[in-house]
Amino acid sequence: MKLYFKITFLLVTFLVSAPIFKSVQAQETRLLRQPSISNTHITFTYGGDVWGTKIDGTDLVRITSTPAVESDPQLSPDGKWIAFTSNRAGGNSVYMVPVEGGAPTRLTWHPNSSSARGWSPDGKYVLFASTRETAPTTYNRLWKVSVDGGPAALVSEQWGFDGSYSPDGKKIVLDKMSRWDTEWRNYRGGQNTPLIILDLASQKETLIPTERYKDIEPVWVGDKIYFLSDRDWIVNVWSYSVSSGELKQITKFKETDVKSLDANGDQLIIEQNGDLHLVDPATGKTTKLKITVKGDFPWSETQWEDVSDRATNISLSPTGKRVIAEARGEIFTIPVEHGDVRNITQSSGTADRAPVWSPNGDQIAYFSDKGGKYALYLDSQDGVEDERRIDIGESKLGWEITWSPDGKYIAFDDDDARLRLIDVEKGKIKTIATGGSSWDRGSMDLTWSPDSKKLAFTSSGDNNFRRIMIWSADDNSVTQLTNPFADAFAPAWDRDEKHFYFLASTDVALGSGWANTSAMTSDPEYAAYVVVLREDEDSPFIPRSDEEKVKAEDEESEEEAEAEESEEATLTIDFENIDRRTIALPIPAANYTQVTSGPAGSVFIGERGDDYSITIHKFTLDDREAKPFKSGVRQFSVSSDGNKILMQAGPGWSVSGTAGPSGDGGESVSMTLKMKLNRLEEWKQIFEETWRYERDYFYASNLHGRNWDRVYKRYAPLVPFIRHRTDLTYIMDQIGGELSVGHSFVGGGDYPETDRSMVGLLGADLVADKGYWKIDRIYTTESWNPGLSGPLDRPGLDIDEGYYLVGVNGKELTAED
Repeated sequence: MKLYFKITFLLVTFLVSAPIFKSVQAQETRLLRQPSISNTHITFTYGGDVWGTKIDGTDLVRITSTPAVESDPQLSPDGKWIAFTSNRAGGNSVYMVPVEGGAPTRLTWHPNSSSARGWSPDGKYVLFASTRETAPTTYNRLWKVSVDGGPAALVSEQWGFDGSYSPDGKKIVLDKMSRWDTEWRNYRGGQNTPLIILDLASQKETLIPTERYKDIEPVWVGDKIYFLSDRDWIVNVWSYSVSSGELKQITKFKETDVKSLDANGDQLIIEQNGDLHLVDPATGKTTKLKITVKGDFPWSETQWEDVSDRATNISLSPTGKRVIAEARGEIFTIPVEHGDVRNITQSSGTADRAPVWSPNGDQIAYFSDKGGKYALYLDSQDGVEDERRIDIGESKLGWEITWSPDGKYIAFDDDDARLRLIDVEKGKIKTIATGGSSWDRGSMDLTWSPDSKKLAFTSSGDNNFRRIMIWSADDNSVTQLTNPFADAFAPAWDRDEKHFYFLASTDVALGSGWANTSAMTSDPEYAAYVVVLREDEDSPFIPRSDEEKVKAEDEESEEEAEAEESEEATLTIDFENIDRRTIALPIPAANYTQVTSGPAGSVFIGERGDDYSITIHKFTLDDREAKPFKSGVRQFSVSSDGNKILMQAGPGWSVSGTAGPSGDGGESVSMTLKMKLNRLEEWKQIFEETWRYERDYFYASNLHGRNWDRVYKRYAPLVPFIRHRTDLTYIMDQIGGELSVGHSFVGGGDYPETDRSMVGLLGADLVADKGYWKIDRIYTTESWNPGLSGPLDRPGLDIDEGYYLVGVNGKELTAED
């Protein structure tokens, strides 16, 4: 029994993994990032917090402990203070805290992000980068703010993302460009700009020689400027002599980049391959620091998580008694009326995807990457029995699991847009068709005929229009059903086995809505069609005429004729002249998006409105018209027996019968889904899948020459040290960067909630005058344009330039504040 197996497995896992977890905690910690060094201390980030130790790595102190992301720690010249960046109040701001820890002091107050970059040589100011006052096209400049608080001052009008003062404070070396793809290895494009030595008095610039190398993180020590550069295709530490112009390579790592750099005069400190190293700038000798971080990481702890808003791949059981859904890699079934929600898979460390019910409702099929490779799993609908694994061969991933009505076969489309068929009893798999392009994967609209002998699907043609194809189990043939000059999709078999429905458009055109193609706003309409499958069947829309029927003595009754026809009926498609038996339904063309069969002789058609909600129309061949069934729907599906329909309208779900004229007033379904989330296991799964996705879906099959197994071996040892989503994102971004390709971005994920106390602006320039703040300029902007009027430029305020701001909320405000 699965229940017994799971309990045993959990016990064994605990006994085995407990010492492993203990050993990870006891050994040197990796993923230590962004180090800074003084003559006595070092500081770094780990798990979203700032930490500090003595210069030899001993006496660990946790400097911050908040749900926020703290970064960019910078030790003051005297080693007594740490400036850092935090989003604890919403946007990134700069804070300052004693090196021993304590309550931080906020230094910057502005709605634009501010990021700590260093200190002035005298320790009186913190240097930071911000995009403030650069609208409408934002870019970073370097600013400074007093450790005593007060307004920030612009260091230079020059662009500046990072920088370091000369020892006398009269010059600054700056990296002007904030790169939008920081982990892009071996990039040689226009964002690689020279490091600039800027004379702050004369604004004279001296460029450090470069050939579009990535030169970053400059640190000025004496006559030398140390910086990171990929001049030899691996990021190492280099130095530049201000007096002689000599360039020298300090470190000589051969494979893994140096990620961060700081200096205290005698020593450099770097982050490389997840470790911190001290570097002798004279010899280039590196000494790895052995630091073991011990602390509480609440955000990485196992906890119950509400995943209701992540539900997807939702459908009804065959008779409409339960609903199945995928949420955050777990498979749930939900009762429509009575019973409990069941988490069938209960596995934070695997991605369980695309669940469907078996035709008789006793099993569930889904994809899962248990064991590091996706396979198809068959599980009991109650989750009690052991699941069965069916290998999917060379397919890396699959979509649109579709179970034949007789339960013998499962079809799906895979990562190569191949249509794959599994013999459920034998567990054997074969390819029965191939999509027209990679765009087809995951959107081939697979649907079985009621007799399980045919499978309809869509495939792109040479003109990129979708065509509806029919695969036949009798002879393994694939036949095109629709005209290639129409974009056709959403196939659906009528349960009467005589008719077939789909949507098609003949006015499809380019419709891009961004950049230079923003004027291409094609808005095609789709019509709904019915196909009469057999040539001996009449059109369902032949004009009707009411006549008295005279029955011959030997003529069968109507009931007898229908019974005989039902016994002899088989689903047959006569493809010859089938285009002449393809008939538009007598309803106007519109933005139809979905067709789903209901009871025999009926079909549900979804029309998307301008507000993106769906109106469901029910069309019956008997009535020959579509009638509104339910509006304001977000998604819907029909049970495999055709008798129930599941609909989401707004946030709520309901199940209604399909026989009636309306879907209103159905049975409400409570889609409250909770899972026991082990984030450490989930983060490992995300890492594994990131590596697999790049391997399997990168546009160049040679991965730009990278040894992908070697890349895995480089980053996998860092995964056990992840304690915050920022750690995972950092690793994922580096994996993408290994491919040396642009637009490889990583974002999203779960972050702890933080305060959102955002800072506003008055829309005025203030200058210190006579001990108070004087309004030097009021920005009027476009008062006629809603949302663009200046806060101090509103009628009735009677505030003019030259006025003084002497208090806020009854509290005196001086120029010292």
